[in-house]
Amino acid sequence: MHIQYVGFNVVTGCRTYSFHVIDTPEEAREFTVRVQAEAFRPARLKLQDGPGITFTRLEHELQGETPESRVESHLSIGEPDIRDYLERHYPRKPLVRQRGSALSTAPTKSLVPPGTVHIRSKAL
Repeated sequence: MHIQYVGFNVVTGCRTYSFHVIDTPEEAREFTVRVQAEAFRPARLKLQDGPGITFTRLEHELQGETPESRVESHLSIGEPDIRDYLERHYPRKPLVRQRGSALSTAPTKSLVPPGTVHIRSKAL
């Protein structure tokens, strides 16, 4: 099976991505996958993620296809698709525990200038 990305159209409120799928030499099908425009905002999908997330959704649907259950020619991206895509392509950074504070993703900074010698004394 060969999946070819054809392009996209922008319509009020969504972007529709088009694909050409060739199963066998004699069968070619056309598919569209719609993504709501609100999915493309800060901390969500980037515009360049559009072809990737829609390709992934179409590929997943086609892999589960049987002769009795053919994939619909018009698909949509939903919230579960977006969450899965973001987790796979933009994994969260591990949390770092700073001494004496709650978990943070911020890198730890030393308040002591480099090259400073620390001397510890022990009371007898």
